[in-house]
Amino acid sequence: MATLYSQAESNVRRTWFLVTMFFIFVILIGWLFSYLFDSPSILYIATGLSFAMSISSYWFSDKIVLSMTGAKPIEMKDNPDIYRLVENLCISVGMSIPKIYILEDEMQPNAFATGRDEKHAVIALTKGLLMKLEKSELEGVIAHELSHIKNKDTLLQTAIVILVGIIAMLSDMFLRSGFRRSNDNDKGGNAVFLILGIVAAILAPIVAQIIKASLSRQREFLADASGALITRYPEGLANALIKISSDSNEMIKANSSNAHLFISSPFRGQKISNLFLTHPPVEERVKALMGMKV
Repeated sequence: MATLYSQAESNVRRTWFLVTMFFIFVILIGWLFSYLFDSPSILYIATGLSFAMSISSYWFSDKIVLSMTGAKPIEMKDNPDIYRLVENLCISVGMSIPKIYILEDEMQPNAFATGRDEKHAVIALTKGLLMKLEKSELEGVIAHELSHIKNKDTLLQTAIVILVGIIAMLSDMFLRSGFRRSNDNDKGGNAVFLILGIVAAILAPIVAQIIKASLSRQREFLADASGALITRYPEGLANALIKISSDSNEMIKANSSNAHLFISSPFRGQKISNLFLTHPPVEERVKALMGMKV
């Protein structure tokens, strides 16, 4: 039976293994396309553009997400119980208290965290979450979101966005080029490399999205284990996940660009291949939590 600490350490190792594989994958794709174009500058341009877009989203992602979801900030006087709950959990792990936002959605219970670092962090809870969960379950959800902040998941997400962006741009540039490559007698025109380039241009973005989704799932497992370490009560978060996932109500403000932020997918009734799921199946998360020793 895994302990909370061993589970968290295992998830960290898996995450960084996937990140390393992602970097290697990007380098290989970049080298192949640069070879076929006979232009290393292609990789530099794609990297620069992706980096610029990702940095801007990193600095302003919290404002963008909060605006998209319609979340409103609350203070101590607005909801003392929730504020004290967050405050106590933060004190237990030595964290600064994040800004607390409430989503007006009274139907679906859900939550997310955003912000570029601990000092600029935000946790957002739906009214449905506050209405439908018991205190121990609510503690588990909040601890999970605080773990995302403490584990620097927003920073990792930015790095992954850069890598996915580089691959998407390189693939698009290659396909739009008509597969042309300047002649170079030293390198020789190689039909095999050209075929590989076409296949890579088509499949690379798909593979990148699969790796991105896999990384997202690993961070959810890590936040589950880390959250359970904070509360010392894995059952609270497990019960919360069961309630959230089994709730059939749709979330109006959720869309594909922010769905991965929530503790559980806000979409209902959609069939997606497990390869592209940004959240692990709830059954797996609950099993992992219930199998941990405090």
